[in-house]
Amino acid sequence: MKLTEEQISMLLDASEKQVCTTDECCVQLVAIANLPSRFGDFQICGFVSPCDGKEHTAIIKGDIVNKTGVVTRVHSECLTGDVMGSKRCDCRDQLLESLKIIEKEGTGVVLYLRQEGRNIGLTEKIKAYALQDEGLDTIDANIHLGYQPDERDYGIAANILKNLKVKSIKLLTNNPEKIHQLRSAGIQIDERIPLIVEPSEYSRAYLETKAKKSGHLFGELASTTTIHQIEEIHERFEAKES
Repeated sequence: MKLTEEQISMLLDASEKQVCTTDECCVQLVAIANLPSRFGDFQICGFVSPCDGKEHTAIIKGDIVNKTGVVTRVHSECLTGDVMGSKRCDCRDQLLESLKIIEKEGTGVVLYLRQEGRNIGLTEKIKAYALQDEGLDTIDANIHLGYQPDERDYGIAANILKNLKVKSIKLLTNNPEKIHQLRSAGIQIDERIPLIVEPSEYSRAYLETKAKKSGHLFGELASTTTIHQIEEIHERFEAKES
């Protein structure tokens, strides 16, 4: 099953006519096409964003329009990991595992956001890598370059989900901040699905830093799925960091 021509036409028309509130980033859906892949048959959606000037995509499986509990991965672009297979991060493993899970589920969506290097850009990420080679961790490297630890904005992801008429999601993530931002942007998250991958010798320190300094749900928190509980964990972490 996939989106029909009638559904595609409806989504395109509604996206073009959408009205945004002043604090909301409205992206526009411009095309939907078939995407046969090594993981199964998907459809790919092209979005343009006037807010950041970037092009984002959604890879969808099945009919997600007006559906609840849609298995969803909000994935930030990582050229070094997704394309080059870098072992310094878990990005590629998470992306591929998400596609496998969604193919098995039969319905779902991967949002692929152009937010390279936690949204500092590719060359700046390479600068951060060089600083990590000298001994800084992934968070301190970004700060040293003049950035926040994480510059990503998930309001764009929220608007994409609204464009696709998804009513609620089950989110594949280890990041409580992602859950917090999406909920703040009006997305109903029914539960979190853990997305834990085995670290390599190169990514172990990176993942430990994400748990320690960004509050990612690893270790004893890895199996936490209840959104209310995760928001409480996030609030305690934020209070401790401030």
